[in-house]
Amino acid sequence: MTIDRPLTADGSTAMISFSRISKSFAKHDVLIDCSFQVNPGEHVGIIGANGSGKSTVFRLLTGLEYPDEGQMSMPKHLRVGHLPQDVLQFHGKTVLAQVMDVAAEVKATEAELSLLSEQLEGSLSESEVAEAAQRQSRLLEEYQRLGGYQLEANTRKVLAGLGFSETDMERPVEEMSGGWAMRVALARILLSEPDLILLDEPTNHLDLDSLVWLEEYLAQSPATLMLISHDRVFLDRVVQRFLELENGRITSYPGTFQRYLEDKEKQLEQQWAAFRHQQEEIRQIKRFIDRNRARKDRARQVQARLKTLGKMELISPPTAPARFSFNFPPPTRAPKVVLELKQVCKSYGPLPIYDRIAVTIQRGDRVALIGANGAGKTTLLKLLAGVLNPDLGQRIIGSGTRIAYFAQQQLELLDPRQTVLESLASVAGDMGQGKLRNLLGGFLFQDDEAEKRISVLSGGERSRLLLCQILAQQANLLLLDEPTNHLDIPGRRVLEEALKAYAGTICLVSHDRHLINAIANKILVINNRRVEMFHGNYSDYQDIWRKQLDDLKSGAEEERCWKQTTSISKRSKEQKRLEAEWRNELYRRKEPLKQRLESLEQTIEEITGRIDTLNSLLARPETYENGSSVTELTLEYQKLKRSLEDHNQQWEQTAAEMEALEESFWQDKALGR
Repeated sequence: MTIDRPLTADGSTAMISFSRISKSFAKHDVLIDCSFQVNPGEHVGIIGANGSGKSTVFRLLTGLEYPDEGQMSMPKHLRVGHLPQDVLQFHGKTVLAQVMDVAAEVKATEAELSLLSEQLEGSLSESEVAEAAQRQSRLLEEYQRLGGYQLEANTRKVLAGLGFSETDMERPVEEMSGGWAMRVALARILLSEPDLILLDEPTNHLDLDSLVWLEEYLAQSPATLMLISHDRVFLDRVVQRFLELENGRITSYPGTFQRYLEDKEKQLEQQWAAFRHQQEEIRQIKRFIDRNRARKDRARQVQARLKTLGKMELISPPTAPARFSFNFPPPTRAPKVVLELKQVCKSYGPLPIYDRIAVTIQRGDRVALIGANGAGKTTLLKLLAGVLNPDLGQRIIGSGTRIAYFAQQQLELLDPRQTVLESLASVAGDMGQGKLRNLLGGFLFQDDEAEKRISVLSGGERSRLLLCQILAQQANLLLLDEPTNHLDIPGRRVLEEALKAYAGTICLVSHDRHLINAIANKILVINNRRVEMFHGNYSDYQDIWRKQLDDLKSGAEEERCWKQTTSISKRSKEQKRLEAEWRNELYRRKEPLKQRLESLEQTIEEITGRIDTLNSLLARPETYENGSSVTELTLEYQKLKRSLEDHNQQWEQTAAEMEALEESFWQDKALGR
């Protein structure tokens, strides 16, 4: 590796330079003739499908791997902070001490100051005391310059931002799980303030609050940052440029993730245009050669065109990314109230998780569960799924509700001996091979990929297969626990489009804000063993509801400090009275739509019942003894089918009107309208 600092196009000095780098593993070309530069202070996102070589770039930068060809340039004595994906192990210290230990200069200065204090308390001559005191004074100035007095406070601030409580900070670090150990490693990197920060999927183990804190911290960091992440919102808020790895090549795209998508689309269009233009040129040349090969007077021209073909550098057709293009079978119709928890309590041993909570999931709800790590999101999803039983209270499942539950541990239950196609067929009922392959193609298992054995699939591929299985089961309630784990950006986009197209009810736990914003129409916030439902997606919750709650808390606190009385309880009563008025107003507005829905539901049930009767009559052999009777029954059946379709459409439109009314009503109230 060379260490010269290369110049950028504008004459400034680049911090990192890759020049025609190639790297292979076991005859598999991961990087092919790759070149890029990163300037000091620049924030760069590295994106690409799983296995495209993103982590390999980091291993080259940290010296864990060396290029097969090409040159890398980095400055001497560059301080690098690297967070890998692998679980890290710490031991022998508290969390706080483990993170503070990264400040080596501060610790060395502290140790020397401690030694000097012992010497000054001992028997020294006057000259030795004066010399030690001068040294102590200089060290105290250096200690202040290094931020030694603020070290513990800064460490606690970083740890709190990453979700550690004061109690957690004093716990032995070896007690931390893998996810929390990664947070300790991340805190050490942030506190050490390196010149170059390399973060490989730092958001995997963070809850939403910690994720927001980290993105704000990194966005303001003056360090050079290279970030591998599949979180599109996080990338947009932290980085200024993207390096995409695809088919062993690296391409640079400036700006936001959306701009990257648009630029890539334009680039593909240009590549296709160039390919088609060259193919047309080749066809014309070949036609000329074929027409004139036998003519002696055209021999020179034929030879010239043959030479042109021989010298032509062929343009390969571009490889377009896989796209979502399939339809899932519609789920069975769900009841109005799909699932309920009433006065549910749940504890793990002496640790209480939920205290008399009530949750109602209605048909058409798309609920995202959010809360700090350890708040009980997965536990609540398991209670809804029936995987866990409540200690007290009831779980009431609506008649006709069919549940499909996705959890990470289910990935290990896939039969490793089956192919992808066989695995999907085992849960998809009587679907034909064509439909099965169509579904798998939509989840990026195309052609021969469908014949791969489960045993050779990556974590991301197994997640995609399990999600495809769940959506193919025609359940009308999906319970999804972190469905984007292990999925790269293409996989997440496929999942997003699939859930958008899904006609049933959804409850999901995810820290992917882009997915929540695209899917959710309600947010269920879990905090202090209680739950509270808010209308809208994650952005609505952050921008409207959470701001309103914070304002109410702030106002209540100011009033308490100002009056030192019990006026807060009055404000609380006033707020409750106002909310009761809002609920009554909403009830009055919804009542006509509600009555219409109930009338339509009754009519649909009557039509469905008559259709069932006709199906039974038409299935009997004796019915066909009377030809006129068969004709009448068939005509009635066809008429009822058309009527049922019409009434179902009316019901869907009315339900959509009610949902839109409720959503706009609460948004108006939150904004003070």
